[in-house]
This record gives sequence, structure tokens and C-alpha cells, in this order.
Amino acid sequence: MKELKNEELLRMEGGINISGTLLNSIYHVIESILDVGRSLGSALRRLHDGNVCDIK
Repeated sequence: MKELKNEELLRMEGGINISGTLLNSIYHVIESILDVGRSLGSALRRLHDGNVCDIK
């Protein structure tokens, strides 16, 4: 394995870049999870109250 000199270490770049696309994706994942929770909560409330439409 080759050892790097100080000059080479100073020229190295890297890391994480947070872009608008990444933030938008995280937002949509959180929004989807919240929508599933709302739908599940509504369904449970309708089942508990007995307000369920019969499928004919």
C-alpha cells in the first residue's frame, strides 16, 4: 500500500453533498409514511365505530 504525501492529502476531496434531489426524496418518503399512518388510523376508527361500507 502506498503512503500519501502531505500535498496529496491536501488535494483529496470527498464527503457527502446534500442536494435538492436528496432532500426532496427524503420529504416524499416521510410524506408517504404519514399518509399510510393516516389511512390506517382512519380505517381502524371506521372499524371500531362500525361505520364500514359493505362490498356488494
